[in-house]
Amino acid sequence: MMKTMLTDKDIAYLQQAVDLALVGVKQGMGGPFGCIIVKDDRVIGKGYNQVISDNDPTAHAEVVAIRDACTHLGSYQLTGCTLYTSCEPCPMCLGAIYWARPERILYATTRFTAADAGFDDKFIYDEIAIPDNDRKIPFVFYHEEQFLKPFQYWKEQQDKRLY
Repeated sequence: MMKTMLTDKDIAYLQQAVDLALVGVKQGMGGPFGCIIVKDDRVIGKGYNQVISDNDPTAHAEVVAIRDACTHLGSYQLTGCTLYTSCEPCPMCLGAIYWARPERILYATTRFTAADAGFDDKFIYDEIAIPDNDRKIPFVFYHEEQFLKPFQYWKEQQDKRLY
């Protein structure tokens, strides 16, 4: 594995993400997670975990920061951006990050540090590999031809924007 050299700016941005995590915890917003997104040496998005304050299980720091940055950019993609987060992203955030397509991600602590603090996502990583019917929350696939209409319509559109 190639080791990437961090600049003093990278370390300062990571510290900003960690500082945001602490703000969120002190305000009782949610877990100890913070994130900033930088483009051209400017912070264009930031967030801390707001799961408890917003009653929203998707309001993780990375998702909040991605929403903020995309609003700022007027785009659903984070092309040319770097995402700095206080902790290794969970599976949900990892998916959101890949959909947003930033240039790189830097994180300050690992998922094992999070697990030690009570935020253990191992069960999600494990569930992904299990067949639908064997998961803790069963997934049931039921197919009928008419359920394909949205996809058929999408495929027929000439002016669609792929993302």
